[in-house]
Amino acid sequence: MGESINHWDWEIKEKKIADINEWRQKFSSVGELVVSPDGERISAVIKTENKEFTPCVNGKEWEEKFEKVWSLRFGPDGRLIGIVMNDDEWTVATEQETWKESFEYVWNLQISQDGTNIAANIKRDNQYGIALNGISWENLFLEARNCVISSDGKRVATCVQTKGLGEGDIFGYLEGVWTVAVDGIPWEKNFLNVWGIDFSSDNSKVAVEVRTDTCEYTIAVNGIPWKETFKCVWEPLFHHLRDEVIAPVQTDKGWTIAANGTLIWDRYFTQVWYQKISPEGKKIAAVVSPTFGRWTIAVNGVTWEKSFGDAVLSPIFSPDGSKVAAIVKDKNRWTIAVDGEPWNIDFDMVWDPIFSPDSSTIIAKGEKEGKFFIVKDGKLDKEVFDSLWNPIFSPDGKKILVKGIKEGIYYRKVIPVDQI
Repeated sequence: MGESINHWDWEIKEKKIADINEWRQKFSSVGELVVSPDGERISAVIKTENKEFTPCVNGKEWEEKFEKVWSLRFGPDGRLIGIVMNDDEWTVATEQETWKESFEYVWNLQISQDGTNIAANIKRDNQYGIALNGISWENLFLEARNCVISSDGKRVATCVQTKGLGEGDIFGYLEGVWTVAVDGIPWEKNFLNVWGIDFSSDNSKVAVEVRTDTCEYTIAVNGIPWKETFKCVWEPLFHHLRDEVIAPVQTDKGWTIAANGTLIWDRYFTQVWYQKISPEGKKIAAVVSPTFGRWTIAVNGVTWEKSFGDAVLSPIFSPDGSKVAAIVKDKNRWTIAVDGEPWNIDFDMVWDPIFSPDSSTIIAKGEKEGKFFIVKDGKLDKEVFDSLWNPIFSPDGKKILVKGIKEGIYYRKVIPVDQI
């Protein structure tokens, strides 16, 4: 999407793309609606008169019909992708072209950042593994729990069970039966448990949270655990500019942040998670609980002055790294806080804040009383939608692409930022 966004239509103010009312009259069932990144196409899984299923795109059905279709979505490059089943066998279809290989089951569809590579968990002959672009791993395992694709889409990792356990085999479990398989090759070392995979920015390394003993946890990188162990850890994150892995860790004093096993924050919290690194690499923000039942954001260990009673979601840095925004919930109402200051307006639900390219403006999608709005810097736009997708800034930051449904009609709109 990042490469093609410059070539999107940023001039035509409004396009009527599809009448969803007609779909609902024509088909007995219309599933969840999904929209392409550029807003030019809208799709849903529909049920035909013959009780078969297929995607419908801008009102036109795919030629091939299926027994089932699920996990339908548009990739970053605009291609429509879904998991499909015929004759009790599952596979992946992309723009009406299905993978040649089919499986007992397919799930956990993952797409590379540029949209050109597609991976998924698969089950075949009662064993589990990964298929990348339709080609399954030669090595399959007793279990494969997740599917994480590298940024370039060429590598895939998953947590796998390499040894079987009999009922009540406590000693076998304590020896470790779980590890990580990368491109079908399992690490040599096993652990009691493994979770939370992350690829390095150059895709040469994989980090994961592991349990090494009943009460000891740490991070393993390419199969080698940190020397330091902790009471608990959360999902690791590679630093995109330095040879470091960042992870929340629990010590006797509480939760904090560690890099390559060394504590780098001098403050401890009731909880720490969802760490993010600023674009220039100098700041680390995370969701923290300074006291039980209160949540806020800490940046390099320094918390926002305000905390929230219900929830704080993952922090989002501005492109220049100077600001941090996050969805917050207090007293059962949602809003967005920027550098610790919540907007004066609240919502039944609000979606991730989106910074303009120059970091000066924030837009978001909000819901109040079943209606959807574009919000800019805490102010509602006057236009109301029945359904809405996340808005997108133009490359120059002067316009916003809005994709929404009003009275059953799906519109693609381009709106100047200063008109919201």
